[in-house]
Amino acid sequence: MRNIYGYVRVSTREQNEDRQLLALAKLDIPKGNLYVEKQSGKDFQRPQYRKMVRKFRRDDLLYIKSIDRLGRNYGEILEQWRILTKEKGVDIVVLDMPLLDTRRGKDLMGTFLSDIVLQVLSFVAENERCSIRQRQAEGIAAAKARGVRFGRPEKALPDGFPALVRAWEAKQIPLSQVLDSCQISAATFYRRLRDVRDPGQYKMPLSNGTHFDSSFYC
Repeated sequence: MRNIYGYVRVSTREQNEDRQLLALAKLDIPKGNLYVEKQSGKDFQRPQYRKMVRKFRRDDLLYIKSIDRLGRNYGEILEQWRILTKEKGVDIVVLDMPLLDTRRGKDLMGTFLSDIVLQVLSFVAENERCSIRQRQAEGIAAAKARGVRFGRPEKALPDGFPALVRAWEAKQIPLSQVLDSCQISAATFYRRLRDVRDPGQYKMPLSNGTHFDSSFYC
């Protein structure tokens, strides 16, 4: 007797898997055979997916909502499909695409049509993934052009930072004293120091809300 499995995947913890779960809830899938994962589809190194595949036996049945829930990498989707259907002998049903149902058309023509549809849909899934990456990169570039800064904001320096820098440059105090007073690392100090020495262009935030204008220091 074949075992029936269901696989649900969303890419991030913020995304909701309810739509996929509702679709699979209409099927006769034992609760213990439903695998839900919040992982990127860029590859198949996913804990829940790998755990499910280890349980597969010949003639088992796997349901997924759409082909991009299986993955988003064109080459790897085709390879996984081959491994599951040819090596492990598992049937796969893609609910959103009735032609991708390996229980049907196991003759040469049925297999041929299924392979064509799979290749087209896998290509579309990966192409959309590439388009998303490109749109993200373009959005980040546009935001940077508008002056938007990414990452954590720079830690505010103490009010006496300019005086400490001058004293350190004059060899009146060691670097360790500057670092201790400012509670910063050496890497941060030298990065801020480069900003200070950039002629007149950068105003460094100080803890009192004012800025250290580097122009006077050049």
